[in-house]
Amino acid sequence: MPSLETPVCDFGAKPIDFSLPGIDGKVWTLDDCKGEKGLLVMFICNHCPYVKAVVERIVRDVNRLAEYGISSVAIMPNDTIGYPQDSFENMAEFSNQHQFSFPYLIDDTQDVARAYGAVCTPDFFGYNNRLELQYRGRLDASRKETAENAQPELFDAMKQVAQSGHGPKQQIPSMGCSIKWRDAL
Repeated sequence: MPSLETPVCDFGAKPIDFSLPGIDGKVWTLDDCKGEKGLLVMFICNHCPYVKAVVERIVRDVNRLAEYGISSVAIMPNDTIGYPQDSFENMAEFSNQHQFSFPYLIDDTQDVARAYGAVCTPDFFGYNNRLELQYRGRLDASRKETAENAQPELFDAMKQVAQSGHGPKQQIPSMGCSIKWRDAL
């Protein structure tokens, strides 16, 4: 599994609208997901060791960010035929196991992941209340193992976005497993 890093933040970039099915049976759009003070779009999957190492922290930080008016959504972009552990059914199980409080959506066509320029799992896109990109960094210093006493970089950045509308200028890229792209038809 090749590890990749995300590109630097393209401050001010607008999110791509989407209409994706969630594990809750609802079809979600960008408007459905955005919060009063901003939106965190996360590309994650069930089997990635980088995601597994931080999923509890993702849930913790997303719950804390909701108190600041930041809503969150997770999108699973991987090819589920080649990687059945990321199937829709397994997404529901993963979400329940980790008590997701946010929508968990599947990007079957992978069009949304491509439009966002997502490269790995986890890949975080943090937007302000005007839906301008302000954060494209990592959750914290964790890699395939959970870093002890790590500074909550994503939480701190998105709290700053909620309070000021702007993310930090210095951001460390997220690192994770490459997205499992479907072979061209």
